[in-house]
Amino acid sequence: MKKVISALVLLLVVVSSGLVFANRANKKETAKKSNSKPLTAAEMQAAKKEWEAAPAGINFKNWQLSPQGKKVLAGAAKIRKHTGAFTNMEAVVTSLSLPPGSRLGFGVMVKINGDDYILSFGPENAHEFAQLHNLKVNDRIIIKSRSVSYAPKYAYAIVRGDYVEQNSKTIYKRPPFKGGC
Repeated sequence: MKKVISALVLLLVVVSSGLVFANRANKKETAKKSNSKPLTAAEMQAAKKEWEAAPAGINFKNWQLSPQGKKVLAGAAKIRKHTGAFTNMEAVVTSLSLPPGSRLGFGVMVKINGDDYILSFGPENAHEFAQLHNLKVNDRIIIKSRSVSYAPKYAYAIVRGDYVEQNSKTIYKRPPFKGGC
């Protein structure tokens, strides 16, 4: 009788572990499938609402309503027309270093139409940025960018440096992305 019971218990353990393993594999496949399909507008709206209710979303909303946030957002809005059309913007270099604690890689501070911006180029790459290292404070440059962003951590809008020209000479042009769409 003990042999029959132990055989049944062993059979039960084997079957249940097989079911658990199969269920686990099925969940992984479902997760992979759900990540690959784009979210619907309703799902995106629900995710946004959920984030806005989280502490990070509340802090961001508070920053947007603060005087500093309004100033940064107004600066970003001023040049959005130029970034959307990828047109020339005249800038003056105001500082050769970024604000303390910034983690944007290599960049400089510039003034465009009376407002200060961070001109960010990304992770430091010595040979790619060689001519940019020759810039001096008060140098006049022409910038073209495809994007402007902002973050509560920074007191300035962040302009991505895609193209920089000085004295009618191109001193930087962002290389095209590899392997993308």
